[in-house]
Amino acid sequence: MASSHPSAPAVAQKGTIMAELSKYTRAKVQPHLTGIKPYDPSFTPTRINLSANENTYPLPKGVREAVDKALAATPLNRYPDPMANDLRDKLAALHGVERENICVGNGGDELLFNFLLAFGGEGRRMLNFPPSFSEYEFFASLTKTSVRNVRRDRKTFAIDERATLAAAPQASLAILTSPNNPTGDVADPAFVAQLCRQCGGPVMVDEAYIEFADQGKSMQSLLSSCPNLVILHTLSKAFGAAGIRCGYVIAAPDIVDVFGAVRQIYSVNVLTQAAAGALVSERDAFEPVVAQIRSERERLARKLEEDERLTVWPSQGNFLLVRMDEASTIRQRLRDEYSILVRDFSDVPSLNDCLRITVGTPEENDELLAALAVLLDEEA
Repeated sequence: MASSHPSAPAVAQKGTIMAELSKYTRAKVQPHLTGIKPYDPSFTPTRINLSANENTYPLPKGVREAVDKALAATPLNRYPDPMANDLRDKLAALHGVERENICVGNGGDELLFNFLLAFGGEGRRMLNFPPSFSEYEFFASLTKTSVRNVRRDRKTFAIDERATLAAAPQASLAILTSPNNPTGDVADPAFVAQLCRQCGGPVMVDEAYIEFADQGKSMQSLLSSCPNLVILHTLSKAFGAAGIRCGYVIAAPDIVDVFGAVRQIYSVNVLTQAAAGALVSERDAFEPVVAQIRSERERLARKLEEDERLTVWPSQGNFLLVRMDEASTIRQRLRDEYSILVRDFSDVPSLNDCLRITVGTPEENDELLAALAVLLDEEA
């Protein structure tokens, strides 16, 4: 059968905008999607990748074997449990809540999108706190949710609490990251409780990096007094499992029911459910790894701060935000000359000349420090 398309559409390359599609496709796609720029992590294969806030450590001894055993025992000819109930039970036990308080998703990204899909939309407003994870505004644009940005302090990146609470009653939902990506700071639980009371809808706190933060920084203790609070977690960071795509939210049962209703059917496949279950069962094995990453974070920060040309912000995540002259050039030279990849945020408002550096293994961090020392002198 002949195609009804007048011409074959051009293939959009990663990082380009949809406006570069063919005239036919642009005419057929929803109008609000024609100019959206896809999420682009600026990934290039390198020897040392410190750009994506992954856990660069190998899985602890015995954990990979437990995962492989779980995978080998998993039938592939049956559909997955739609709600991943066995995994929900393990996660509920981990956090001291009930199954009804947990919804599992295909990475935190699916749950973020579903949050906007369910509670956002045309005529609704999301409260956002940039600089933060760009996906929040991206998903808002996909779901036709308007965004009210309350920008952080340009020097400290602290949240403007007064402006936030003033804007909250007009918001339909809010997303706050703690520890924040890419700045590394954590929110005050007392402030989050106020935000939940003031906001006109649900408040999500993205705790993707919470395992690397000091004790007592999670907002989970607020769940009983803040029924509109949603806490997002992932296995991509502390659990070293970015590749399996598994995240989950903790929330009141009625909010979890909404997540369950709008999710993509069978979005969490059988292998992800099996691997995630094994990782959660072996969670104690990750404590020394997390402790070492925290220790390396402090060592890396101290070493970087010794150079007066650098500004390093305190971080509770597994990354550091660092400002330097010629940041984009140095990022490129790290990649091309040393095969070390970090993330450049220079095009983000208030993050000019800032690189985000994932905390790697001691050996990776040492190589980064040595390369930076050379490049900073050469670019001075």
